[in-house]
Amino acid sequence: MTFSLSWACVLVGCISASLSGAYNLSDEFPPLWKGSPGQLSDYSVENGKDIINPWNYSERIGMYKILLAQTARYFEKFAPENEQNILWGLPIHHGWQYHTGGLADPTHRTDCGHDSGDPLCIYVDSWWADLNYYLSTIPFLAAIHSGLMGVSADNIILLPPSKDQTNFCYNVSSCHSSFPEAMKMWNKFYKCAVSPSSSFDDLLKYMWDAYVSSLDRLILNVNSNFSTRSKYYSKQEADFQSNWALLVDYLSPLLFPTTLDRVCEFQKGLPPWILVSGDQAHFISDFNDLQNKVLLGLKFLHTIPSPIQRGIRIKSLPGFLGEGLSEQACLETRGKVETPDLQLPLPSATKTKPV
Repeated sequence: MTFSLSWACVLVGCISASLSGAYNLSDEFPPLWKGSPGQLSDYSVENGKDIINPWNYSERIGMYKILLAQTARYFEKFAPENEQNILWGLPIHHGWQYHTGGLADPTHRTDCGHDSGDPLCIYVDSWWADLNYYLSTIPFLAAIHSGLMGVSADNIILLPPSKDQTNFCYNVSSCHSSFPEAMKMWNKFYKCAVSPSSSFDDLLKYMWDAYVSSLDRLILNVNSNFSTRSKYYSKQEADFQSNWALLVDYLSPLLFPTTLDRVCEFQKGLPPWILVSGDQAHFISDFNDLQNKVLLGLKFLHTIPSPIQRGIRIKSLPGFLGEGLSEQACLETRGKVETPDLQLPLPSATKTKPV
């Protein structure tokens, strides 16, 4: 198990080292961030209730924008401008899903999410869209229930998708009824956030506990319908989805800091589009060297038992490969182990980016 955690550490270290000095804060906000709703009054109102359509990208990303604004005061002791708010990981990753086309109808039976139709539409059959639903609505509604928003829980209503409505919850009471564990874990995180004595590591621990609860315990293990979404994708993309979900099991015990800069750095190593047949790990000519290495590393990670299944939690790494912490130091922190060579062979063929 030391080996598996060290390998995950190397993977993250590879990304951080490759992007050292290349970070530009002003360029890293999610797509359409500035134009998305920034307060509840920006949404439509019916019968005195705020109506949010989480199946529209702008409205779903707006939920994150409000959440970041309402929790900013609890993170200002760590850095100015809300940069160290560990909730940044949620909208940044959702923005990557939108940018790659991961929120669109994967069957192409509708034009939902595609440029030919409504590019802001989020389709219910999308693996990434359903995964993110639980990582947007539950943290948002839990924040309302915790009193962070200053509004009544009865005043917020989320609209259902066009089908499979019973797979989701739409207000505080239904989410508590359907997904009590995840709501409880997010409430614990917010309780920790408002406490003046909470350390950064305290917040990371509670956030990752809530994050993992929203994924593994709710979707991957409970919602059998969710697993069928992968059938709409190529084998390469389905494998990547599975590998990415597994990566969360490694980032959690490492207490990976999901701040704005760290998540933006990390995501530069992710695929820039939905993988198609022929996109073979470490042979994709239109991927840069880092993206090929990360794809190969994630593929290898899938062969190692998950640390979450063993209940492992380790101390977070100082600065997490920042402030002079090298990849070798990361290995020494976890113990001396052998790690596979990520030397990449030359691609055997070229391909063009899908359009």
